[in-house]
Amino acid sequence: MTKRWISLMVENEIGVLARISGLFSGKSYNLDSLTVGITEDNSISRMTISLTSDDQTFEQIKKQLNRSVEVIKVVDFTDVAIHMKELMFIKISGCTQQDMIELTHIISVFALKMIDYDTDTTIIECVQTENKNNDLVRLFEKTFPNRFSIVRGGGVAIEAIKLSELL
Repeated sequence: MTKRWISLMVENEIGVLARISGLFSGKSYNLDSLTVGITEDNSISRMTISLTSDDQTFEQIKKQLNRSVEVIKVVDFTDVAIHMKELMFIKISGCTQQDMIELTHIISVFALKMIDYDTDTTIIECVQTENKNNDLVRLFEKTFPNRFSIVRGGGVAIEAIKLSELL
């Protein structure tokens, strides 16, 4: 099983998200992440999908997506150099003054952002790769056990620029 990334350009119409996600659930494929957003063209949306599958299943998924009327383009990012980020919020409760000092240090080292706080609770915003966010979760599990919660958004990805394309 391999981690896969796929990007779809789809028609920006009501029900497209439900039909595409229904295609996955109807075939019992599990998605790790699904993010949808409008593109520079208001009539087109980009879906970024992350899943774990074997080669045969993934080929079947791509073929089914290509047959879908709403799908304009399917791009497989699995073996392509990409820039990928995932949004994650971490809420830490029961913070002491020493915890806040530790948090300030972590925020500085990992280039995070404190977006809200009060006397004993804070919310941190992380816009990192999935692997870096996983590392941060492990760090918070050790540093603030049983005192934090996380909310993870889907990842977005774009193909990296190849130097040969610039020349």
